[in-house]
Amino acid sequence: MSTAGLGGPVALIGVGLIGGSLGLALRAGAGVPSVRGFDPAAGALDGALGRGAITDAAPDIASAVDGADVVVVCAPVGDIPAVVRAVLAATDERTVVTDVGSAKGEVLAALTPAERERFCGGHPVAGGELAGVAHARDDLFTGATWFLTPTAETRSDLLQRVHGMVASVGAVPVAVDPGVHDQLMALVSHLPHVMASGLMRQAAGTARQGREALRSAGPSFRDLTRVAGANPTLWADILLSNRGAVLEETRRLRGELSDVEGALEREDREWLEGFFAAAAEGRARLLDQEEAVGGEVVRVTVEVPNRPGVLSEIATVLGHAHINIEDLHLSPARADEPSGVLELDIAGDDAARRAAALITDRGFRVADGPRPGGVTA
Repeated sequence: MSTAGLGGPVALIGVGLIGGSLGLALRAGAGVPSVRGFDPAAGALDGALGRGAITDAAPDIASAVDGADVVVVCAPVGDIPAVVRAVLAATDERTVVTDVGSAKGEVLAALTPAERERFCGGHPVAGGELAGVAHARDDLFTGATWFLTPTAETRSDLLQRVHGMVASVGAVPVAVDPGVHDQLMALVSHLPHVMASGLMRQAAGTARQGREALRSAGPSFRDLTRVAGANPTLWADILLSNRGAVLEETRRLRGELSDVEGALEREDREWLEGFFAAAAEGRARLLDQEEAVGGEVVRVTVEVPNRPGVLSEIATVLGHAHINIEDLHLSPARADEPSGVLELDIAGDDAARRAAALITDRGFRVADGPRPGGVTA
């Protein structure tokens, strides 16, 4: 796997479970020699040094990010906008900044167009029940989807670097539009936490003729409310950071419940059976998609114009189509040339052909069609 030119240090702002696991993976799997860390929490840096997650503990953000190739902001989601701006102010045009938060709207709103050139949001869909660097693992991201949310301003060379870093720790980088990311997370992550906590609150306050509901709960209730014990401060921050998308999804859920109420009031068995059948079909699709996909790596070579945002556009189009880029290499145009060359490694001939068609539909020229290729070392 390519580390996309990570010859310089990587800086981690925050070395808890995610930051610590990333440090371990960068050092063990990607062979990054210098991983600096900064974390204001008491004992966090000592713990990260003791685990080998970082090579150097910095006293402040400026010291941590000095000369870094990549800075990964692993701060609490509510703090990310301010920390990203501080990092951008402390670094120059050579450094790319990314994060690991599950909401992107607020951080992007806090940045100017010039600042967004060096920022590419990220979100690894990985974690664990226990927080802190003591529970960090170097394999936490192996096989996990790691969303990248570049904007039209994100520099192609810096997006390539973040993509390479993510791939180097065993994750699957998937580029999506930032707004799409926030809507998806509201539905498949944030709303389930609200639902689980709401059900738990309702059951915890219910005692029918002295019989407590919680003492009557079976496996289905336990499974559905598993995430109800999540960190209150963390989840308040997440919901507020993504409040627009979460509000939209809570209102849609209210509509679903209203439909169920209507069917019960009119004793509509046919509608209720259809309701459960549609849910069963969706569940089957969820399980089917977990089957392994892939195949021989195929290279798609694209002629790309010399303009900002071109790699963000192509990567996002493929991400929305569920086509994963195994590796990529951009050879930018010289100042006197109108176009450069982008090489994309796609797993599977069918996926590569679909990728080529989508890229062509966007007005780019695919050179010679997909051909056998390989992930660069």
